[in-house]
Amino acid sequence: MSGEAWLNKVNWSADGLVPAIAQDAENGDILMVAWMNREALKQTVESGEAVYWSRSRKKLWHKGEESGHTQKVKEVRLDCDEDVVLLKIEQVGGIACHTGRRSCFFQRLEHGKWETVEPVLKDPHEIYQK
Repeated sequence: MSGEAWLNKVNWSADGLVPAIAQDAENGDILMVAWMNREALKQTVESGEAVYWSRSRKKLWHKGEESGHTQKVKEVRLDCDEDVVLLKIEQVGGIACHTGRRSCFFQRLEHGKWETVEPVLKDPHEIYQK
């Protein structure tokens, strides 16, 4: 598809967003889920690094802009309903989560309770120094 026609194929939600899954390109682990608007997806493809839409801050968010833990995009896929984007990425620094863990999915349901099953690799206070 030429120009930006490929962006029109995405089935954007009523508020102009699409969920985006960040998956480790090497081992298939799901590292995080975020949201993208049209501009975020366009910038992701153009730059080769993940750019998301922060719903809380109402602005574009280049993953790693504060932490240095950028995501180098190896492949972009669209699901069968065309309403979810999958980014196969290389996670720079090995930390995707703002809690200092490799993945945002560090809690596992065990016997009716959520148990933390992944260690903090780096203290968030060291990552996000302001």
